[in-house]
Amino acid sequence: MRQRNKPWADEFLNENDHIILKDPSQYKGKWKRDVFQNDRPIHVEVGVGKGQFITEKAKRHPDVNFLGIELAKSIIVTAGEKVLSQAIENVYLMQENAQDILGFFSEGEIAALYLNFSDPWPKNRHEKRRLTFHTFLDKYRHILQAKGKIMMKTDNASFFEYSLVSFSKAGMILEEVDLDLHQTPKPNEVMTEYEERFIRKGNPIYRCTVRL
Repeated sequence: MRQRNKPWADEFLNENDHIILKDPSQYKGKWKRDVFQNDRPIHVEVGVGKGQFITEKAKRHPDVNFLGIELAKSIIVTAGEKVLSQAIENVYLMQENAQDILGFFSEGEIAALYLNFSDPWPKNRHEKRRLTFHTFLDKYRHILQAKGKIMMKTDNASFFEYSLVSFSKAGMILEEVDLDLHQTPKPNEVMTEYEERFIRKGNPIYRCTVRL
């Protein structure tokens, strides 16, 4: 989806680098000590979008530290606005490429990862860009704790099937697979903006949880 340019984005990023952190590699292995200043588990959302999911998760789980990665500048500033306006203290964001995730976290530093409505990259020539391609899974395995979890949601059936196979080939354990998440009402489910839109259209939402 093409994103609207936000002329004020650069100014917002510069003024709010206490929330959207610059050079996150400097915190590698030191997130709990230098950023969160506590010993709570760290959960990472890869592709935060406009921030609805991560901010709501953080409000419901103040005992967890949350980090969000989003490359698109025009999108992450909207997520940053949510964090600021709601004064959420256990969320930090970074405008970075998920391909570089090994540069941000040490081995076993992360307790859980969320992959919400990632770009499915449906063409075969783009397979390496999928966030569940085996090279990405190798990176996740490195930064996740023993028995760390990956939670994925998508509306794309082909991408979901591909991901299940990819997880299995990587030796990860499928703990939960849901082929129509909202077939019955789930009032406690934290949804993304995309998810709400897809549900209104009647699209099924696919979800799985895997662990190392």
